[in-house]
Amino acid sequence: MEKVGLIADIHGNLNALEAVLEDMGEADRIICAGDLVGYGPRPNQVIDLVRSGNVATVMGDHDHAVAAGEFDPLDELSAGVARWTRDELRGENIDFLNGLHRKAEIGREKHKIFVVHGTPQNPLEECLYPGASNRTLVNETQFINSDAIVLGHTHVPMKKMIQGKLIVNPGSVGQPRDRNPKANYAILRPEKDVEADIKRVSYDIEGTEQRMRDSGLPKKFGTRLHFGW
Repeated sequence: MEKVGLIADIHGNLNALEAVLEDMGEADRIICAGDLVGYGPRPNQVIDLVRSGNVATVMGDHDHAVAAGEFDPLDELSAGVARWTRDELRGENIDFLNGLHRKAEIGREKHKIFVVHGTPQNPLEECLYPGASNRTLVNETQFINSDAIVLGHTHVPMKKMIQGKLIVNPGSVGQPRDRNPKANYAILRPEKDVEADIKRVSYDIEGTEQRMRDSGLPKKFGTRLHFGW
């Protein structure tokens, strides 16, 4: 049985990413729905791990802000972290972020997987929460000819079937916001019928928060890790 790992919104949280990858175990492929950087204290190490693991990833809004040096779309605190992140990143990792596509379709022998950070129609700015109406989901996905659609951006896990297409948001690896501080990921099984399971794993939150303090990053982004908001 093929096993595809789904991750999103790592946000520079290396401790969370390492815990997720260990818990996930061996996967045939790993797909990331964007936002490798932002908020967290170890952006270079996260990008290095994603690159070395040959993770297929698309661009998120924080990735774009950091790579392009365009911070205005972010709120004041997030923009400050994005500036710090850009200063921290090695040139090769800025180039890597700049080279990411906003959308991707990953072909399999039997099934195709469409990946975007936000929504298919607005990859960087809009998002789909679990409470989105069926009409909204249909409008966003009706022109996508894939069996699974992988999203990020909300930091809230979601799994819905609409018009024969499975929409999956694995939630956030590094900055969960569904009132559960454990890191999120998902396992996609593209067999006869495409299915997915949302997974949670504990990680060293205190260690991440301490690194954020040592780096001078906003206290808010460390505190919220303990509460998942």
